[in-house]
Amino acid sequence: MRVTTSKSKNSESFYITKSYTNAQGKSTSKTIRKLGTLAELSKRLGTDRDGVMAWAEEEARLETLKYKSEMEDAVVMIPFHSNKLMDCNRKKFFAGGYLFLQSVYYGLKMDSICTKIRSRYKFEYDLNAILSDLIYTRVLEPSSKSASFTAAKQFLEAPAYQLHDIYRALSVLAKELDFIQAEVYKNSFFLGRRNDKILYYDCTNYYFEMEQEDGCKKYGKSKEHRPNPIIQMGLFTDGDGLPLAFSLFPGNQNEQKSLKPLETKILQQFGCEKFIYCSDAGLASEDNRAFNHLGQRAFIVTQSIKKLPAEDHEWALNRNGFKRLADDSTADITQLTDEDKQGIFYKDEPYTTKKVHQRLIITYSPKYAAYQKAVRGEQVARAEKMVSSGSLKRQRKNPNDPARFVNKVSVTKAGEKADIHYYLDLDRIAEEEKYDGLYAVCTDLLDDDVADILNVSEGRWQIEDCFRTMKTEFEARPVYLSREDRIKAHFLTCFLALLHFRLLKRSLKSPCTTEQLLQILKSMNFADIEEQGFMPLYERQTITDELHEACGFRTDYQFLTKRKMKEIQKKSKRR
Repeated sequence: MRVTTSKSKNSESFYITKSYTNAQGKSTSKTIRKLGTLAELSKRLGTDRDGVMAWAEEEARLETLKYKSEMEDAVVMIPFHSNKLMDCNRKKFFAGGYLFLQSVYYGLKMDSICTKIRSRYKFEYDLNAILSDLIYTRVLEPSSKSASFTAAKQFLEAPAYQLHDIYRALSVLAKELDFIQAEVYKNSFFLGRRNDKILYYDCTNYYFEMEQEDGCKKYGKSKEHRPNPIIQMGLFTDGDGLPLAFSLFPGNQNEQKSLKPLETKILQQFGCEKFIYCSDAGLASEDNRAFNHLGQRAFIVTQSIKKLPAEDHEWALNRNGFKRLADDSTADITQLTDEDKQGIFYKDEPYTTKKVHQRLIITYSPKYAAYQKAVRGEQVARAEKMVSSGSLKRQRKNPNDPARFVNKVSVTKAGEKADIHYYLDLDRIAEEEKYDGLYAVCTDLLDDDVADILNVSEGRWQIEDCFRTMKTEFEARPVYLSREDRIKAHFLTCFLALLHFRLLKRSLKSPCTTEQLLQILKSMNFADIEEQGFMPLYERQTITDELHEACGFRTDYQFLTKRKMKEIQKKSKRR
């Protein structure tokens, strides 16, 4: 509501008017109440024109409050006709789960990032709208870029750009990949703290539906054992599992060499200087450890016991010298009570290599030992069946293949062809039993508490969960794009989608799984009711209540007028 005036030759009148959008989509206004002429109001209020205007503005404010109160409690009556056909080509179904991701998007100031990028180019399309829709559809309905464009048309705010604009935007996003990552990291602090004192690093790869190598798409060791060209991704996450930065490199490159370039970018562009680097043994080469021993950085990495020098290897397998992690008391792990079998035991010693003076920690978990023994027991049973049936297939390189416990010997009779006999390799079984329950960690934190060090190391599962989410729920592979710049942009949108989703999940008070939250977001749809407003089509639950509370708006009323829905859309874009 606002105050308007109308002047004639002899008088000036004051009115309260209301703006609205008519059926044709045009903005107009109507008079709600006439307050009177200036002469009448000046005489009644005993003031001049400025005083009359101040009084009129207060009346407009009260009228606005009254209108809002009435609208909140209003019963909406919409007539339906059983003999009237639906309007042709009028959309009735809308997806609304993206509104919650949109709240995170604008909280990260992604629109400002797009504005900065646009200032460096001369394109006409809306980069902010394209990038936001690519992120939302990657979470809600992952598919090709063409299918994502179609899916975005189901949103309450349909795209105004064209499909060809998306492919043009991908090239720009690829060029600005490092800038976007650095800006997003800095802006993420507006949405809460970042545990960037611990950084986890790991690599994975993604396959392409093609048979020939091309560019960075090279034949390499696929994580999924596929005979397709692959591209590799190195990913940093913080201590809470929130994505921090990523890089791409050829499928045939040694993944250990991917660490330094990406970590250097983090040091230079992100402003992170003091942190603990944590990775598995595959990314814990001597060079990587030495690199993270510089400056204010430190490392905690997994160590392969089998690859230790002979003296340290013997010490690691020795069952003596262990302590209880709970109280540092001496313990004999060969004589444990039922209560002790629930705990963790450790021993440590200095471990010096050519480049770094380290600390080697060996842990023993009775529960993990029992698990490994049970798994191997099933594999041995399968190996025995192979031997007895004589149906031994060619042994695979998989370390969990039961065929590894089967050996063979050739028996030659005089003048006859050699016969091959298979037998169960008991020595191999006994050798594997030596490592049951044992786990090794190396670190240059020589004086820190062992429990704290192990707690950091155990957090590596979070980065594995990031890869699983991107590959499974977000369907980041197989990759169907061919141009390398567009491939980079594809993985950028996957990375940003993962960050948005994880930040949204963190904002909830109650714990929930990735699958549960995705199911809720995908179900939050609305039906258009005779162009009068929208009716929610989802089930209200605890998670939906927490989503609304975290994002600062509600969509779970029985009926939402068009005006109310526009207010919700505006609120989802507030920082």
